[in-house]
Amino acid sequence: MSATESETTGNGDSKGASVIVNAIAVLRTFSADEPLLGVTEIANRVGLHKSTVSRILATFEQEHLVERDAETRRFRLGLGLIAVAGPLLAELEERRVAYPVLRELSEQTGETSALMVWSGDESICVEQIASHHQIKHTTPLGARYNDALSASVQVFLAQEPEPRVRSLLSSGAISYPGLDDSSLDAYLVRLKDDIRRGWAVNYGETSIDEVGLAAPVFDHRGEVVAAVLIPAPRFRVSQDRLQALGEACAGAAAKVTARLGGRSRRAGPEAAKDTK
Repeated sequence: MSATESETTGNGDSKGASVIVNAIAVLRTFSADEPLLGVTEIANRVGLHKSTVSRILATFEQEHLVERDAETRRFRLGLGLIAVAGPLLAELEERRVAYPVLRELSEQTGETSALMVWSGDESICVEQIASHHQIKHTTPLGARYNDALSASVQVFLAQEPEPRVRSLLSSGAISYPGLDDSSLDAYLVRLKDDIRRGWAVNYGETSIDEVGLAAPVFDHRGEVVAAVLIPAPRFRVSQDRLQALGEACAGAAAKVTARLGGRSRRAGPEAAKDTK
């Protein structure tokens, strides 16, 4: 192969990778809060020309990965994605094992329960049992969280080495408004408190109307592989009930851990009875 041919091949690979990255970026703009998006909205968010986004969406539409809303002509994710994600969800043992435990947890607490997994810099919902209350908070499948104060994000970051946590927050990969050296040090102490207590708390810190509690699920190596999450409306969660929900969440996570044949890395006396 000549040098020219090699360079051409390299450029082709680079362009191909760029197309894939752009296509993924387009898919990731859709969320549970904004399921319908237009070409211009998507183009502005991913930093691509509208014509490029239109071509990507046209290809996705042919493969049923997106579909057009009949009235607005804007795009939403399509059912074809289920065929892509289905095999992964079916093989996700944590999801299968956790389902009956989540149902029991929702019946016990009356609140939504969910199972979260970690992508390295995001907490992602892979299962949910919605509360039966008319007013409730939910965590739709596929919902992603990268706010440092989110309960499930705290659970996963608490298991990361301190330099990794510092890097994620300092780089902005994990969001923490107004971060400085003092707040970062205080946050690291908070993560240690989460481990000691057995669950993490987000009491209206990311959304004034919502409370979140999350507890870690361990595998047989003692590694955190998931988190059980309870999101609930703040008006239904007093400080006394916060403690009860935290204990229920930790208990459910322990059940999932046991069903996975896992073991917790936590040791020592019972966690102190507080949520501060």
